[in-house]
Amino acid sequence: MNFRKMHGLGNDFVILDQKEIKNGMLTNAQIRHICDRHLGVGCDLLTVLEPSGNADIFARFYNADGSESAACGNATRCVADILMKEQGIDVCTIETGGGVLNCSRADEGMVSVDMGAPVSVEDLDLTEGPLSGPIGVNMGNPHCVFFVDDAENISVETLGTKVENNPMFPDRTNVEFVQVLSDTRMRQRTWERGCGITLACGSGACAVAVAGIHAGKTARKVEIELDGGSLFIEITEDEHVLMTGPVADVFQGKLTL
Repeated sequence: MNFRKMHGLGNDFVILDQKEIKNGMLTNAQIRHICDRHLGVGCDLLTVLEPSGNADIFARFYNADGSESAACGNATRCVADILMKEQGIDVCTIETGGGVLNCSRADEGMVSVDMGAPVSVEDLDLTEGPLSGPIGVNMGNPHCVFFVDDAENISVETLGTKVENNPMFPDRTNVEFVQVLSDTRMRQRTWERGCGITLACGSGACAVAVAGIHAGKTARKVEIELDGGSLFIEITEDEHVLMTGPVADVFQGKLTL
């Protein structure tokens, strides 16, 4: 089957058209094989493009462990870039498990996605090691945001694993460790549910921006510095979260399972 490898700030994806897949479906083992960085193509997340009756296309997201995720901001931007280039347009719509998202071309080759309003925002009664009092934000997928004094000295793997699998989160959760640099800049490190440490997380950056406002720490327009680079988030007056950032093609190839 033909595939495309792309990334947004190092958060990388294998993108397949459902028509390329025998019987139109992949098994959990096949998904994990494709995502495996030693035995397969290697990626944080697999994206399968399917027909949609509500948008230009439906994007289905699978974590590296084979589990499905309803949302992935960076992958959505990559899919939007493909559609806009192929069709010669500057706007498109992508249906995901979290709803239909409006996407558009931005300056300097970047792509913007309206991720919609958060499903929920709440203060959580949770302590893990030296950290406590996180904010839970659901952006179509769950996020647990901890504000910390120094993001560089956080044990992301140790703490991220424990929080992801805390009984408070029956479907597990993504975990963000965030240092506020100013009211318009934050530093984010990410533990992604089903993936581990990733260089960037688009929906996570959206959740962090929402949490920043909820905690009274930041403005409605922020730059969020991730390990792989910066995303630019704006929260509108009607609480929609607009995410803008770069995308990159890595390579295309043919995969035999």
